[in-house]
Amino acid sequence: MKKRLIIFSLLLIIFVPCLEAQKKEISQARTYIKSGKNLDKAEQMMQRLLKDSVHRQNEKIHLIYTESIRKQYDAINENMYLKKTVDTASFFNIIRRLFLANESLDTLDATPNEKGSVKPKYRAKNSMFLHTIRQNLFNGGAFFIRKQKFEDAFKMMDAYLDCSRQPLFSSYKYPENPEAAYWALYSGYKLSNPTLTLKYADIAKQDTAHLEYTLQYLCETYKALGDTTAYVNTLKEGIERYLDYPYFFSYLVDYYTSRNQLDSALTVVEKGLEHDPERILFLSSKNNLLLNLGKYEECIKVSDKLISKDDSLAEAYYNAGVAYINMAFVLEKEKKATKKQREAILDKYRKAKPYIEKYRQLAPDKKDRWAAALYNIYYQLNMGKEFEEIDNLLRKA
Repeated sequence: MKKRLIIFSLLLIIFVPCLEAQKKEISQARTYIKSGKNLDKAEQMMQRLLKDSVHRQNEKIHLIYTESIRKQYDAINENMYLKKTVDTASFFNIIRRLFLANESLDTLDATPNEKGSVKPKYRAKNSMFLHTIRQNLFNGGAFFIRKQKFEDAFKMMDAYLDCSRQPLFSSYKYPENPEAAYWALYSGYKLSNPTLTLKYADIAKQDTAHLEYTLQYLCETYKALGDTTAYVNTLKEGIERYLDYPYFFSYLVDYYTSRNQLDSALTVVEKGLEHDPERILFLSSKNNLLLNLGKYEECIKVSDKLISKDDSLAEAYYNAGVAYINMAFVLEKEKKATKKQREAILDKYRKAKPYIEKYRQLAPDKKDRWAAALYNIYYQLNMGKEFEEIDNLLRKA
């Protein structure tokens, strides 16, 4: 019994000073609010108290906390009305904190009583006021995006979108806002934060004005997370919707090519050419794939088509030249020593020559590609002077 009394006494010794400190802070905060000065200090004092789980169920602290922020909002609003200079960033942040504080208060206010019924006292009044200024959360997000302050931008859009799930605003039934969701996703992407990027992704995809960008940011996010399935599926979705937007086409073709799934890559390319048979991006991709697939005759035809459209496309010359060289290799492997067979081989090298020489002119810095090809061509065609030049280049490399 004595031990229990001692423990109880110790608890009183600890608890009473804490209670006195709490009363002192509440009293000081009220003084600040009444005077209209040091309102930020009043907010900080109550915020400190609410961080302690002991005080989170204290309605009085919540009320003083929300009032301290409301007074800051009123003060800035008055200065704006009087056309005084105000800190715009501070104004928007105060509004966000005002929403968060009132939502926290509402959670406590809506706690079921001993009979299990919920009768919030402050919800109607607080939600009515906050409803009238809710658009400023969106405006604040847009403001911070323009300033490239993406963390603040996300917080503003997050607060705006979160209203739709908050019981405080249940009477307003806010619809989903795809544009706000897009800007939240964009901010998360700029922060390289996958969790934030994906939080409102489903809603953001309803914003058709920005959908191609939404899908691109999602692709890059899934890729960073190593979620290959989501990455590829989103690339495919992008191609279905935006074949004219090169990102999805290029990356899906690259994905298949890097895994040696060349037939799958070619299927994507053919889809692009069905959409636009003359587009250089699609033709160039087909050109590369045909060479890798060993379809040399088709590769040369596509190369010639590309060159007719733009004679500065170095890769088209290279692919055609290499296709002819590879055709010569195929003939050489047949090991037929007839004069006719040898002439057919030399004909392929002769046809390869102008393509590779043009490639050299257009891409002089790509010596690792054209030098070896020209070495072989000049050797086979017995072009002594040209062969020596290339031989010397390769020896110096």
